[in-house]
Amino acid sequence: MASSAICLLVNQRALQFFFAVAMAFFLSAALLCGALSSGAIYSFSFSDIDGNKLSTADGHVTVLVLATAADWEKAREVGDRVPDRCLGNPNYRMITIIRFIRKHGPVMQKIATAVVKHRVTEEAKRLQSRYDTNKIVRDARHDIFTVIDFDGTVSSQLGEPAGATEFSIFVFGRQGELLAQWHGVPSDKQLAAVVK
Repeated sequence: MASSAICLLVNQRALQFFFAVAMAFFLSAALLCGALSSGAIYSFSFSDIDGNKLSTADGHVTVLVLATAADWEKAREVGDRVPDRCLGNPNYRMITIIRFIRKHGPVMQKIATAVVKHRVTEEAKRLQSRYDTNKIVRDARHDIFTVIDFDGTVSSQLGEPAGATEFSIFVFGRQGELLAQWHGVPSDKQLAAVVK
């Protein structure tokens, strides 16, 4: 009788251990898959090419675009779809993270950074014309935030696996709550509804 009770206790302990290991495996797999949960609060921090310290939980509504260097047109399209009421408004911000898939040495990183800065300057000119049309008296270049991710550390904060190339958009509320995410360019109405 005592031996069967001991066997039952050992089996229960083995099942508890197995269950705990299985749960840990599934939770870590879910985290590695990169799925962020709508409504959850995320405080991701990074610095842009101008040295600005940025966070998804610093009081702004943040449209965050995660793109590769080949996705410039898609990133531009997202920027074009940001509602006019958000332009020049200190409560809103768009951050573009450019991730590089292949490893770059220090010299190539400097060249790539120079190319990105040139593109940002060109985008600032396009944005400035939109500011002028909307009578926003502000230098549009100060409202363009671009982060370069050479080693995957920024992308990994967003749950993106190393080497991933999927174009993604995240919208975070003022406290860092995830309001929406897309793996493609949302429509004007979709984006406007989220950043209201």
